[in-house]
Amino acid sequence: MTEPIYRANVLVCAGTGCASSGSRSTMAALEAEVQRRGLQNEVRVVETGCRGFCAMGPIVIVYPEGIFYCQVKPEDVEELVEETLVKGRVVSRLVYEVPDTQQAVPLYEQIPFYSKQQRITLRNCGVIDPESIDEYIARGGYEALGKVLQEMTPSQVIDEVKASGLRGRGGAGFLTGLKWQFTAQAAGDIKYVVCNADEGDPGAFMDRSILEGDPHSVIEGMMICGYSVGAHEGYIYCRAEYPLAIKRLHLAIEKAHEYGLMGKDIFGSGFDFELIVKEGAGAFVCGEETALIASVEGRRGEPRPRPPFPANQGLWDRPTNVNNVKSYANVAQIIRNGAEWFSKIGTPKSPGTAIFALTGKVQNTGLIEVPMGITLREIIYDIGGGVPDGKQFKAVQTGGPLGGCLPASGLDLQVDFDSLRAAGAVMGSGGMIVVDEDTCMVEFCKYFLTFATAESCGKCVPCRVGGRRMLELLTRISEGQGTMADIEMIEEIARGMDSDSLCALGQLTPGPVLSALRYFRDEFEAHVLEGRCPAKQCVALTSFYIDPAACKGCGICKRACPVQVIEGDRRMIHIINQDGCIKCGTCQEVCPFDSVIKLSGETIEVPTELIPVGSFGK
Repeated sequence: MTEPIYRANVLVCAGTGCASSGSRSTMAALEAEVQRRGLQNEVRVVETGCRGFCAMGPIVIVYPEGIFYCQVKPEDVEELVEETLVKGRVVSRLVYEVPDTQQAVPLYEQIPFYSKQQRITLRNCGVIDPESIDEYIARGGYEALGKVLQEMTPSQVIDEVKASGLRGRGGAGFLTGLKWQFTAQAAGDIKYVVCNADEGDPGAFMDRSILEGDPHSVIEGMMICGYSVGAHEGYIYCRAEYPLAIKRLHLAIEKAHEYGLMGKDIFGSGFDFELIVKEGAGAFVCGEETALIASVEGRRGEPRPRPPFPANQGLWDRPTNVNNVKSYANVAQIIRNGAEWFSKIGTPKSPGTAIFALTGKVQNTGLIEVPMGITLREIIYDIGGGVPDGKQFKAVQTGGPLGGCLPASGLDLQVDFDSLRAAGAVMGSGGMIVVDEDTCMVEFCKYFLTFATAESCGKCVPCRVGGRRMLELLTRISEGQGTMADIEMIEEIARGMDSDSLCALGQLTPGPVLSALRYFRDEFEAHVLEGRCPAKQCVALTSFYIDPAACKGCGICKRACPVQVIEGDRRMIHIINQDGCIKCGTCQEVCPFDSVIKLSGETIEVPTELIPVGSFGK
C-alpha cells in the first residue's frame, strides 16, 4: 500500500520534559481531532524525540511552515486544527513570546533559544519519527556505514576520526580515534565495542534524548567503530530506568536487520555485526568503563585497577572499545562530511559541539547543543534567557555531581574541555545547573556530595571513607558547628581522594566542594566564624521573626503555623516563640503583608508581651 502524501506534518515532542508536561495527552487529542475532521490522509501526527526547549513543553511544530507552538494542552487542539490545519492561520496565543519584549515568534528557526545552537548530534531529535528507519535513511542515515564498508579500510576510518579531533563526550575528553586505534592494534581475534549509556547524573537526560529521539545514529556509529577495530559484536549498556530508549533501541536493531544493515555480510562487504542491549541496574559507578564491563559480564559493578585498559583487556578479557552515546552519535556525521568539516567547528583543541542539560535557576531550561568555545554567558543569558524573578546569578555547576562550581566572574569563560578544567570545573557528561543568590554553596555542595557518597561502590577506602568524612564536615559547617580546621581537613581529604581513589568517581567526588571553596570561601567562613548563612538557607543558622512595625495582627500566620508557636490576638502584634519554631517558613509564605523576616546571624527587637498593632517603640 502506497503511503499517502501528506500536506502537513504535526510533530509532537515526547521527550522527557514534554512528556512530563502532558505531551502524550496532547498528541492523543490531535490524532482524535484529525480523525474526527477526516484529515487523516492529509495530515500526519508524529511523535518525536526531544526538541530541547523543555521549559515550553508540550511543543508542537507544524510543517512545512515550521510554526512553533508551545505549552499546547489538549483543550487547545480543536482551535489549532481549525485555524492552522484547516484555515492556514497561526494561533497567536500558542506561539512563543520573548519574555523581555513580549514579541511573538511564530517560527521555529527564529526563536532565540535555538539561534546560537548548532545541532549536529541532535540534528534528528525532534525532527524525525525515531521509530522509522526510513526517516533516518531519508536524512542521510547509514550513508556513512555504506561509505566505510565500500570505500575505506579500517585504518582509514580510524585516521579520519583521529583527524577530526573528536574527543570522548562521556566526560574524560580522550581522543576517540586514538582510543579506536589502541583497540584495533590490540592482539586478539575476538573484540567488542560497547556503548556507555548508563547516564546516572541527577537531572541529566542527554544520552536518553538521543537514544529516544535518534537511536539509529548511535547504532550506525557503533557499527563503523566495529568495522574499524575488528569487532563483530557490540553492547549498548542502557539504564533500565529508560524503558522508552530501550524499546526504541530494540526496534531500531530489528529494523536494521530487516533492511540488511546489520547481521551477516553487510552491503556485501563480508563484514558481520550484531548488537545487544544490556539493561543496567541503576548504579552510578557503572558509568566507569571497567565497572560497566563487569556489570555486562554479570558481575558486581565495581571498577578495577588500570592498566590493563579495556582497549587491551576488556569484556571477557578481550580488547574492547568503550565510548559514550554522544561520541558514537557524532561518528556518522564525521564520515559523511569529512574530518576537516568537523574540526573547524568549535575550538582547535575541542572541536565539534557540546550537549548540555541546562537546568536550575534559568528561564529556558532544556537540552541544548552548542559549538565548543561558546561562553557560559552566552549559554546562560542568550540561550537560557537569564535568571528568573529578578534574582542575581551566583554560580553554575558544570559536569554533573562530580563537576565544579563557577562564579559570576567566570561567565566569559569559553566552554571547552581544557578551559573548564583549568577553572576547576569539568565538561563531564553535560549537566549544567544554574543557581541564584538564594542558593547556599555549603548546602549546594552537600547535595552533590550526598549523591556521590551514596553511589560509591565501597571498593576502595579513599572513596568509601573520604566522601563520608567530607560530608560529615560539611554538615557540621552548615549547622554552625564547624571550625576553620574543618575546612582545612576537607581540602586534605580531597587531595587524598584525588590521588588514591581507584576510579574517577572517587577522584572527582571532591570537585564541587573544592571549586566552591576556591570561589566562595568567604561563604564557608561566614558559616564558621560568624554563625551566619549569607543565603539564609541553612536551617540551623536561620530564624524567622515578625516585624513589629509591619505586623497587622491579622492572625493568618498564627493559624497556618504547624507547631502553634506564634502568639497573638486580633489587632495585636504577633510574636514567634523561637524555642519551638521549626523554621519551616510557612508563616512567611502566608503573610499577605510581608511582615515575616528571615534572618541569619542577626536578630531584631520584638515585644516581650502582646501589645496593640502600631504601638511598638512608642
